[in-house]
Amino acid sequence: MTAASPGGGEHADVIVVGAGPAGSATAAYLAMAGLDVLVLEKTRFPREKICGDGLTPRAVKELITLGIPTPESEGWIRNKGLRIIGGGMRLQLDWPDLASFPPYGLVRTRQDFDDILAKHAVKHGAHLRESTHVTGPIRDENGRIVGVTAKASDELGRAVGPDQRYAAPLVIAADGNSSRLSMAMGRQKRDDRPMGVAVRTYYTSPRHDDDYLESWLELWSQDNDGNKILLPGYGWIFGVGDGTSNVGLGILNTSSAFGKTDYRDVLRRWVATMPAEWTYTDETMVGPIRGAALPMGFNRQPHYRDGLLLVGDAGGMVNPFNGEGIAYAMESGRLAAAIIAQAFARDDDAGRERVLRSYPSVMKDDLGGYYTLGRWFATAIGHPEVMRLATKYGLPRTTLMKFLLKIMANLAEPRGGDLSDRLIVALSRLAPDA
Repeated sequence: MTAASPGGGEHADVIVVGAGPAGSATAAYLAMAGLDVLVLEKTRFPREKICGDGLTPRAVKELITLGIPTPESEGWIRNKGLRIIGGGMRLQLDWPDLASFPPYGLVRTRQDFDDILAKHAVKHGAHLRESTHVTGPIRDENGRIVGVTAKASDELGRAVGPDQRYAAPLVIAADGNSSRLSMAMGRQKRDDRPMGVAVRTYYTSPRHDDDYLESWLELWSQDNDGNKILLPGYGWIFGVGDGTSNVGLGILNTSSAFGKTDYRDVLRRWVATMPAEWTYTDETMVGPIRGAALPMGFNRQPHYRDGLLLVGDAGGMVNPFNGEGIAYAMESGRLAAAIIAQAFARDDDAGRERVLRSYPSVMKDDLGGYYTLGRWFATAIGHPEVMRLATKYGLPRTTLMKFLLKIMANLAEPRGGDLSDRLIVALSRLAPDA
């Protein structure tokens, strides 16, 4: 596993490309395990990321495990659960009180969140190089990645200046949905996995301190004749606690409207129907409407091969049920780091490689069946009539909706629990791996 020198430059045990939640969590755990970790990030912190900013209890659990304090006095906004709006109903559901997950969620803007995680990794010994744009892999004679080339990047993240070279026997792709490093190593996206698109912006609003996340299952607008029309996708309103609300919507590629819709226009038309006292208007909008892709259900595989290991969005680890990515980015980083630490404890290259090759199976065991259920769910709700009927007949049944909240947020007790927990676990185990 000792990398041949690719012509000078810095050396490390592990190079992590990207300092988002997946990359920073992986780096922090690896540094805690005593490995020499180099993190290369093309932008400079703090920096904005397109996200809903809402963290479910599953994500909060990962923060607690990583050792990130989340006191309200430092800007972490707690929420009690999810408010669902659709079919003429408003249903408010608390997060389930389980042994395996905390009974609350959080809201934190990504501009702060990613910076906090990156600093946490550095605090534990990881070396962070900001404004460093990775331009490609360095391979040995067998095609295995043994490092990366990079350039300095400007304020927009664009590569400038001469090439720099970094060497390591293991490279981790944590470079998001596009994951150019993965593509350069022949890891293309799978077309048989769901993909989402989300757009969001911020509005100054008195609703900024809402202690429930809010999800709108139906987005209505009016045509030029005043007729109500159902818009594609689902929407959210998350109070950020700083005088603003994060307001956005998402749409799946299983919808016939995917790729044919001006999502920014859909967002504007949706918020135009909201009560005036919420103050969601162009005049109160803070910044532009921005969009991002949501790679779901392990849409890039294998998660390890030829010295390159994928975590987070680079490996398509967004939950197909609800579009959540942060929890799974951090979770994949934690699982990957545990395997990598075991691999580096081996004395021979063959033993280390055997351990690293177990990572795809570990991820499939952890999330594969659940993500298959999510893929089926995404296909079903891509049909507007299915979504309309589910909203009409599902929302009035509180017990059913509590079950759906558990399965959509992946909050079932893994062992024991009540009937709903056992059913979710059983379904995930019976479903073929994603």
